[in-house]
Amino acid sequence: MKLVAATFNRHKVEEISAILAPLGLSVQSLAEYTDKQPVEDGDSFEANALIKARYGYQLTGLPTIADDSGLEVDALSGAPGVHSARFAGENASDDDNNRKLLTLLADVPRSERKARFRCAIALVSGDDILTAEGSCEGEILTSPQGSGGFGYDPLFWLPQEGKSMAELPPEHKNQVSHRARALAELARVLKSRGWGQSR
Repeated sequence: MKLVAATFNRHKVEEISAILAPLGLSVQSLAEYTDKQPVEDGDSFEANALIKARYGYQLTGLPTIADDSGLEVDALSGAPGVHSARFAGENASDDDNNRKLLTLLADVPRSERKARFRCAIALVSGDDILTAEGSCEGEILTSPQGSGGFGYDPLFWLPQEGKSMAELPPEHKNQVSHRARALAELARVLKSRGWGQSR
């Protein structure tokens, strides 16, 4: 069964494919159908994921999966949240966003720098709408560590790993990340509802 992933990020498509493959689902990128993205103006990760999933379904007529994710910092009342990708401005780079985060937390002690990556996944197929969430708890470092990953990964410390997210090998990151956990939960729900090879 074909499934469209409403993303232009090849790595996301690969991750989604790997986790949903056991269900007999074949995932292809929305990039195979269009080069236009919908406006993500929702007020939550779930709302933005649903905007993208509905857009993909309306465009292709195929079941469409989409995700939205970001960083929530307790000392900043949950910011940057849904604005994570454009925290320092519309065309901000990862470095710009990281610098702004460090500046805002400059006077915040390590014990009060708790944060989490959160991800919402949505799947739309006609009137069938499913959602799932995943999160990964950690804290914000005072300077970047590690050269892997992207976004806020170099500043996100995982106490249980003793490393930043940017120091984890990709295959391990894909087991503990917020997106991996949300996808695993969605896969569980899909399996319980008979999705996959039997559909």
